[in-house]
Amino acid sequence: MYIAMNRFQIALGSEETFEDLWRARESHLGDVPGFREFQLLRGPAAEDHTLYASHTVWESEAAFRTWTESESFVKAHAQARAPKGTYLGHPHFEGFEVILSE
Repeated sequence: MYIAMNRFQIALGSEETFEDLWRARESHLGDVPGFREFQLLRGPAAEDHTLYASHTVWESEAAFRTWTESESFVKAHAQARAPKGTYLGHPHFEGFEVILSE
């Protein structure tokens, strides 16, 4: 399995806008070969932002990479526009190969 995560720093006071954006968008993930599950995670707040992470589980890294080159990926990310000032910088991507799972 493969886990793909993007970390987002969201400006304080913009959390509801960010969460509503994710709730309203069509992910197009349900029909993607190799997709297993998705979570949007809210983490701790700092002085100027709240940390979020999108967390997807895939059958393999190859399945994830294929999705990133697909029309479904383009459609899902076309809906990711938020008001200026919502994001503090670009998302930070992290990919993990699952070594042990219980």
